Amino acid sequence: MATPSQWVAGARPRTLPNAVVPVVVGTGIAIGLGGFVWWRAILALLVALSMQIGVNYANDYSDGIRGTDDQRVGPMRLVGSKVAAPRQVLVAALGSFAASAVLGLILVIATRAWWVLLVGAAAIAAGWFYTGGKTPYGYRALGEAAVFVFFGVVPVVGTAFVQMESLSWVAFVASVPVGLLSCSMLVVNNLRDVVNDGQAGKKTLAVVLGAERTRQLYAACVVVALAIALGMSAVAWLSVLTLLAVPLAIAPVRTVLSGAVGPALIGVLQQTGKLQMAFGLLFSVGLAITL
Repeated sequence: MATPSQWVAGARPRTLPNAVVPVVVGTGIAIGLGGFVWWRAILALLVALSMQIGVNYANDYSDGIRGTDDQRVGPMRLVGSKVAAPRQVLVAALGSFAASAVLGLILVIATRAWWVLLVGAAAIAAGWFYTGGKTPYGYRALGEAAVFVFFGVVPVVGTAFVQMESLSWVAFVASVPVGLLSCSMLVVNNLRDVVNDGQAGKKTLAVVLGAERTRQLYAACVVVALAIALGMSAVAWLSVLTLLAVPLAIAPVRTVLSGAVGPALIGVLQQTGKLQMAFGLLFSVGLAITL
């Protein structure tokens, strides 16, 4: 039976910036445009966190029962390492998705925007079918596209919307760099596992592109994200604060472009998470103060 620390590890804490940063940036927009509602911001954060954890457990379960996690390079997987029964991990995944749905429903009721239910249902379906079902899209090189949408556009725009109760073009633009940095996490994760995934028949984008072009894609995600955020200084001049995050981008980009493989890329995940968090905080402050 898995220990509490193993369950925490199975939730993949290093991926949680993917959930936190979009909500922070969306809230910064709401503050800047005069629509901040603190309890809705907190609920949006809890929705995002439970969704991310649900995706991680669902991925652990689906890859585990397929056997694609049997030869892991990265952190431990609960099913693949056989420390937890598949059914237990499935229950944890479904429970996390259910928590996200219930919390999201509260926001839907508060805003009376019933169409948001469809967005939430699509997000949960995307989380499950990433590696779940008979034809998971994560095995068809579509994982990064889904991450851009559901850990970039949807949570940034959604967080701003549930507070302001209106859609803003600023939120859509700001969601692009956030989505790109979320993608960078998955890109480097799949780069680390590219050999094992290829052997297991898991066609991630890294497997399709090959290691060298995947390294270039990672660097492009980081550089373009920073460039777009800087460009937003035209409407919110303090977005230039994101330049302070540039030093945090140097080490992971250099490591990836240097040809690091396997375990050497594990640290890049942590560095990318720190970059995401710093970027998100700086970006949100700039938007909150000068929009």
